[in-house]
Amino acid sequence: MTCFNRKTLTSALGAAVAAVLLGSAAISHAQTTIKLGWTTADSKVDPYAIAAHYFAEELESAAPGEFDVQFFPNHQLGDDTAMLQAMQFGTMGAGVITGTQVGTLEPAFQLNDLPFLYANNEQAHKVLDGEVGQKLLSLLDAKGIVGLGFPEAGFRHTINNKGPIRTPEDFSGVKLRVQPSELFIASFRAIGANPVPMAWSDVFTAVQQGTVDGLEIPLPVIFANKYPEVTDYLSLTSHTYNALALLMSKQTFQKLSAENQEVVRQAAKRAIERQRATVASNNDEVLAQIEAAGMSVNEVDDVGAFRNKVSGVYDEYRSKIGADIVNKALEQVAE
Repeated sequence: MTCFNRKTLTSALGAAVAAVLLGSAAISHAQTTIKLGWTTADSKVDPYAIAAHYFAEELESAAPGEFDVQFFPNHQLGDDTAMLQAMQFGTMGAGVITGTQVGTLEPAFQLNDLPFLYANNEQAHKVLDGEVGQKLLSLLDAKGIVGLGFPEAGFRHTINNKGPIRTPEDFSGVKLRVQPSELFIASFRAIGANPVPMAWSDVFTAVQQGTVDGLEIPLPVIFANKYPEVTDYLSLTSHTYNALALLMSKQTFQKLSAENQEVVRQAAKRAIERQRATVASNNDEVLAQIEAAGMSVNEVDDVGAFRNKVSGVYDEYRSKIGADIVNKALEQVAE
């Protein structure tokens, strides 16, 4: 029979208590793993990828070792709809999601898809970083998602294989892939195109095989996803400002301490500021690379002619988006 004296027993109990305390400390400081997904390429010039990487960098800078951000580009976790659902269910931590697709979850997000709403990036930033943007993000809370802010992909332009688009009449007969959005479909029908809604994962092959004549898309996404290989014409229509949304699962967010919740919010803010600056500085270089890859590039003749064609879209979608939101945005861009 083994006997313990008082000194040995005290020592053993002390070691056991220390082990428990150390284990508790390790658990309380365990890393938070965040699965972060987006649909496009993991490229240095892709706006979605830039936003994702900057967010991870800012989290690490603010709270070293607290977060393990794992990247899932190229629709590895599904399309935007699947990723939104995964965030609602808590099976995916965060995403950089196309603003248009967030509009399928919360219709107010369709504000940014109104054609020719913003004349430049500064107008868009003014609206989205202010009262209107905060209202949009707050509406996601009831959907199980935390809205962290609006990175950007820049303005959307038109690429196709039929010819340059200089006037609304040039859209006639062009079968154009658009995002799966009734607003986008209505906008391009109003201009005179033949819009075809299609998931992003199917688009490259559809253009390559001639199922569609082209699509509308931001400059960095054109180049990062190799569209100069399958399309001939780029027309700088600037028809819609492509706002992205940096989102986090509410379930993931609520598991964080109050301190780390604030870390996440501030990291997102800094990441978005950096991302916008990088995307803007990349645009001229990307455009030159697109031209060097063989695409023919042109400006449109008169933006007003296009804007006149889509006035009915504003009338149709004002109440769907929220008249107060649309009116406030229009008021701010007119200032």
